[in-house]
Amino acid sequence: MAFTSDSHAFSDSLVILGAAGLVIPAFARFRVNPVIGFILVGMLVGPAGLGRLVDDAPWLYYLTISDGESIKPFAELGIILLLFSIGLELSFKRLWTMRQLVFGLGAAELAISGLVIAFALFLMGQPWAGAVGLGLALALSSTALVLPMTGTVSPVGRTAFAMLLFEDLALVPIIFALGAMAPYAQEEGWHGIVDTLWKGGLTIVVMMVFGRLLLPRLFAQAARTKSPELFLAASLLVVILASIATTAVGLSPIVGALLAGLLIAETEYHTEVEVMTAPFKGLALGVFLITVGMSLDVQVIAANWVSLTTAVVGVIVAKTVITALLLRFKGERRGVAIETGLLMASPSETTLIVLTAAAQAKLIMPSTAAFWQIVTALGLTITPLLARVGRDVARRMEFKGMAVSVEDEGDGPDAPRAVVIGFGRVGSLVAQMLKVHNKALLAVDADIDAVAAARREGMPAMYGDIGRPGMLERLELHRASALILTMDEPVQVVRITAQVRKLYPDLAIVARARDTDHAAELYRAGATDAVPETLESSLQLSEAVLVDLGVAMGPVIASIHEKRDEFRKMIKDQGEMDREPRLRRTKLSEVEG
Repeated sequence: MAFTSDSHAFSDSLVILGAAGLVIPAFARFRVNPVIGFILVGMLVGPAGLGRLVDDAPWLYYLTISDGESIKPFAELGIILLLFSIGLELSFKRLWTMRQLVFGLGAAELAISGLVIAFALFLMGQPWAGAVGLGLALALSSTALVLPMTGTVSPVGRTAFAMLLFEDLALVPIIFALGAMAPYAQEEGWHGIVDTLWKGGLTIVVMMVFGRLLLPRLFAQAARTKSPELFLAASLLVVILASIATTAVGLSPIVGALLAGLLIAETEYHTEVEVMTAPFKGLALGVFLITVGMSLDVQVIAANWVSLTTAVVGVIVAKTVITALLLRFKGERRGVAIETGLLMASPSETTLIVLTAAAQAKLIMPSTAAFWQIVTALGLTITPLLARVGRDVARRMEFKGMAVSVEDEGDGPDAPRAVVIGFGRVGSLVAQMLKVHNKALLAVDADIDAVAAARREGMPAMYGDIGRPGMLERLELHRASALILTMDEPVQVVRITAQVRKLYPDLAIVARARDTDHAAELYRAGATDAVPETLESSLQLSEAVLVDLGVAMGPVIASIHEKRDEFRKMIKDQGEMDREPRLRRTKLSEVEG
């Protein structure tokens, strides 16, 4: 059955769009990382999957990707847009403050991991030049997968980003170094590195100068047209031109994309650009993951599962241990070190680029490159699982180190104190007000970073997940003066309120509610007070309007308090009315029983 190239491209596009439309909502429904879904789709519909059956079942043509090479440019675009979005979240000032992390920690992680893996491969019989090439390739970690899972603000995300940024910057020197080590390379190999570096440096300087001068004017003109399409076109034009400029002088296109994001981040239009390009980044990144899945052949994996498993485990263990030890030496907490080490343990999408360069330089055999390409694809597939394991291990380790004795968190063994569950934006403010009025308190949160921040501020805080069995008993609420629930989890807040009310009928329970309906539900569950966010924001807005209109502050505050009490009484009465029929039904069933 013959198909034209145009029909091939059209069919492949339909499969990719269909995969994005099905994978993202389906895996989100089951709380599974879509990364795994896209890779599995690539395995299923690629040439090594259902694609091999097209000749026997022609109808499968419309459900498979027949030409893997045709979608690779879109996959590369996904990586470029990802680095562009990362640049939008940064600034030159922030990069300067991270210089020690990037060129200190990042350089140490890449160099030590690469040398350790290279030495192991050399001991197994790989020639030294090929071992160095493989070591550097496998030492790289996935920017495309790690940063969307961690961000760049948390302790884990900040350290991971520093190492990943150095790896992205080092990619081009690594490729040129491999060319210089080739059996046929002479002095021109190292001359090529120097030539690329000075041309690349000059290009970056020119882009920075002209970018600061031209980009604000470009986006100002696009904004004046009030055309979203023109604004999007201008954004994509900047990214593509920057990537072409760095590619033309021998640098990686992702360097140009990152620099374009940094330049736009310095303008007032960066938020609008980020919103405009986000859908394209997500779709293109999905295409990249599909190409990773297409490189996995189930039959080849089954025939070589022992050696492939050994290789994957060896790389992951080596990189995890090295990264974690470096972070511990730097002074990071054990949990952060372990979680970051596991996140950075898998090879990268750029590993595939370095493997290709090593094979072209004849440093490794094509069969060796193919083997490690499968190892890389398997490592990328399990990256979300490693992230989950790292997060769980970090929490357990931090729990042992941060879970304080409840008895020690008061003025004495029987001293009453308010227990604040959730130390986010709302909980931290409540704790501060309690401290201002010299009220004893204990803050509890399942986010170890929030607990660490609270303890640095001198707040008595402990790590704990209130949803886990036995956690309520550990809090010893029998000696608490009040329980304050500030989590932004409506169902869990209602459930905990009902549980605590049954155990402690006289305890004051104050809960954060999303709206009036949620507040009424909390009153039915037994809350002493439920504070709806929507009501409070409306009252604060009314107070600001009245004051700005010239009404005296005293009458405004009095009327606000009166209106608040009126709404609370109405919500509480509604909750009590809804609860009374249930209580009567319960008592009736007990009598009948």
